[in-house]
Amino acid sequence: MPRPIEALIHLDALQHNLGIARTCAPDAQVWSVVKANAYGHGLVRAFEGLRSTDGFALLDIEEAKRLRELDWRGPILLLEGIFEQRDLEWCSRLGLWHVVHNDQQVDWIAQHKTEWPHRVFLKMNTGMNRLGFRPHAFRNAWARLSALPQVEEVSLITHFSDADSPKGIAEQVAIFHQHTADLSGERSLCNSAATLRHAQDPAVRGDWVRPGVMLYGGVPDYPEHDADHWGLQPGMTLRSRLIGIQHLQAGDCVGYGSRFTAPGPMRIGVVACGYADGYPRHAPDGTPVLVDGARCRLVGRVSMDMLIVDLDAAPEAQLGSEVTLWGHGPQRDGAPTRLDIDEVAHACGTISYELMCALAQRVPVTVLDPQAA
Repeated sequence: MPRPIEALIHLDALQHNLGIARTCAPDAQVWSVVKANAYGHGLVRAFEGLRSTDGFALLDIEEAKRLRELDWRGPILLLEGIFEQRDLEWCSRLGLWHVVHNDQQVDWIAQHKTEWPHRVFLKMNTGMNRLGFRPHAFRNAWARLSALPQVEEVSLITHFSDADSPKGIAEQVAIFHQHTADLSGERSLCNSAATLRHAQDPAVRGDWVRPGVMLYGGVPDYPEHDADHWGLQPGMTLRSRLIGIQHLQAGDCVGYGSRFTAPGPMRIGVVACGYADGYPRHAPDGTPVLVDGARCRLVGRVSMDMLIVDLDAAPEAQLGSEVTLWGHGPQRDGAPTRLDIDEVAHACGTISYELMCALAQRVPVTVLDPQAA
């Protein structure tokens, strides 16, 4: 039999979470962000769960090609725009909308020969200081693009740096509106955090929201809020099984570097999952893991193919017992169990985005589609 690790992709959860985005941003259209192979869920797999979206936003033309091959005829937005002038040929051929964030991209469009004018989203740097025109240069860029015959419509976009933190978005929103008040074009401001926390305000909501991690069940403002607070469901479950059990005495050590020392007699389980599967090597002792639905804790250093859990909370566990690294667990005491990926990520000093995106190619993936059942 194959090694007993697998990832499950829950299409009903993706559909549900997209519905949450729509509820948070009434009257706005939704760009479903599927960059990074749909946050590790698989672009082709996630498409089936998100196909009721208004548009898809991503980075790579190859990903856009895949969506067109799946017969998606709606809008596709390149979030970082084009990387060289010949990319515009693909934008024309595939009907791609693209972000414009620097003068070189404007120059390339001006030199481009096409029968099909482009839809572009002009990006303002309102304080994130990654991509985009500074506010004082934004109007000139808008005027240049609007005058080009190669451009059908100019929309306006920015990105929040602190939508998930106490600093908030007020300053960036004010800058954006101050410099776009009399400019035509649709607006897009909200990422996942802003969609969840601020999109009830029409001035923030704009015409398009851009949910990313929330579509997959990740919570951008964890631990202030968790998935239950926002009504989000896990889009991915990573699970495996116990392949070994050891009995320790006080003073026995566990794993490479002997990081963990047993304080007394212990029963530990060996799980077929390691950093080569995408589980973080730096996960500390105490990181939560479910064994047969019971909350247990990781002990010792994660190795390439295995990790170790303390079985004190799951005394009935045996070889073959189900282990949930994150996502939905098995029934226990007649009730479903769940371990949110944000809790695991927080214990590891990182964010759920990183864990999702790190899922290794060697992990088999099963798509759960209740409509196909």
